[in-house]
Amino acid sequence: MFCYQCQEAAKGTGCTSKVGTCGVTSEVIHLQDLCVYLLKGNALYAERLNELGKRNNKFDHFLAEVLFSTITNVNFTETFFMERIKAIFVLRTELKNSIIELKGSFSDINQEYAIWEAKNELDIITKAAEINGEIDAPNEDIRSLRALILYGLKGMAAYADHAKVLGKENPEIYAFASRALAALTNDNLSVEENIALVMETGKYGVSVMALLDEANTTAYGNPEITKVNIGVSNKPGILISGHDLKDMEELLKQTDGTGVDVYTHSEMLPAHYYPAFKKYSHFVGNYGGAWWQQKEDFESFNGPVLFTTNCIVPPSSSSTYSNRVFTTGVAGFPAFKHIENATEGKSKDFSSIIELAKTCKSPTEIETGEIIGGFAHAQVFALADKVVEAVKSGAVKKFFVMAGCDGRMKDRNYYTEFAEKLPKDTIILTAGCAKYRYNKLPLGDIGGIPRVLDAGQCNDSYSLAVIALKLKEVFELNDINDLPIAYNIAWYEQKAVIVLLALLHLGVKNIHLGPSLPAFLSPNVAKVLIDTFGIAGIGTVDEDMKIFLN
Repeated sequence: MFCYQCQEAAKGTGCTSKVGTCGVTSEVIHLQDLCVYLLKGNALYAERLNELGKRNNKFDHFLAEVLFSTITNVNFTETFFMERIKAIFVLRTELKNSIIELKGSFSDINQEYAIWEAKNELDIITKAAEINGEIDAPNEDIRSLRALILYGLKGMAAYADHAKVLGKENPEIYAFASRALAALTNDNLSVEENIALVMETGKYGVSVMALLDEANTTAYGNPEITKVNIGVSNKPGILISGHDLKDMEELLKQTDGTGVDVYTHSEMLPAHYYPAFKKYSHFVGNYGGAWWQQKEDFESFNGPVLFTTNCIVPPSSSSTYSNRVFTTGVAGFPAFKHIENATEGKSKDFSSIIELAKTCKSPTEIETGEIIGGFAHAQVFALADKVVEAVKSGAVKKFFVMAGCDGRMKDRNYYTEFAEKLPKDTIILTAGCAKYRYNKLPLGDIGGIPRVLDAGQCNDSYSLAVIALKLKEVFELNDINDLPIAYNIAWYEQKAVIVLLALLHLGVKNIHLGPSLPAFLSPNVAKVLIDTFGIAGIGTVDEDMKIFLN
């Protein structure tokens, strides 16, 4: 295999062995690569259809689902991708027929992406193994820019899929995704044109995160300041992980009155901040830490676990919890049971998880206390006067945006040490699972304002951008970069890529990105990001502290 889409790319260059750092097999990666390869061909037909004044909504939804499924740690099953590849061929025929019906032509669409056919599954497996996972391009710099675009599209697809589940869609986002994917086949685009497409990807990254924010808050209310219990009850429980709030809602409804408690894990922690979920007395708290700690967390939890999206870590051979882990949506792992999507107008059936939970012991307590969160943009705006006064009085000297992803590498201890060493007149703005590096530290508050303000999931990094733009307006500044805000962001996978591109589109500069820069950045593209936007890596905590505070 060859894969370098996540921060844990082997040796900082790419995974090339039989199994990637994330645990995915080469067979699955090959099938994922073939999915993306063939989707580029379908995008060419979709764009031709668009030129004729018609869109295929089925392709738009399918594109989002499949790109989402190829994000790191989402789906590890060969059968899932084999089925999607077969579906791509069926969709290709539909797109062609629609073009013919509109008296259009596609005779000039002759790239292999768009014309290759498989006679059987062996053909698919053979072709998948032939594709080089390093994105094809005329040169290293175009390849690097195409990677930024593709991985940004994958992150965008995840957020669009979450919004769609809650009934919110934006046709312009789908149209851009299709157009951008088709553009990845165009070897005539210059470096400058590809850079423009990178920035446009960031523009639609802002749009899709705004859409998901609207979807979440329309369905469940604006997040509010909430203290979340990290202890346990004496009842059996279900642990829900991932990101999907619709699954959260349905699980809470179906467990109500059953004697089974529900706990969040990792990126589902922010579900506690939404008013709509607070009516469920059996929604008792958060269990464990970030996604990469799940092996220990799942063992001690004792009850069933539901993965709604990505962040799956393959269990080790000594793990005893595999038979009580379930997946749903686009998530999947061969050893885990899968809950199928509901038919239209109905809910998913979580009864098998609930019945299993009733037979399990209550969770083993691993910690006690509370953590506080719920500082999305609406809540912070409600506190705006207090925040502004704290800045004007000098009580708050600087804000540090430390959003993003956590990971298992030891060098991520940097973020814990950084948070601990920040002066007591600074505040951390966070979103995503990066917060688990410091959200349980006793960092205190400033005049009643907690020194860690958690906006929510990774997509809620949008909230942090909205907050920054609001502060720019309040302080009557011309440039968002004139605010007393520094950006020290951790990344892991492709949703972090779209968040980064969104911030760049909004004009944010001097972002420090770690623990390492993406392996898919060529030296020249990295230089463009450094020279144009001030992108930098991280050094030692003490060195970086001097840079940020000066």
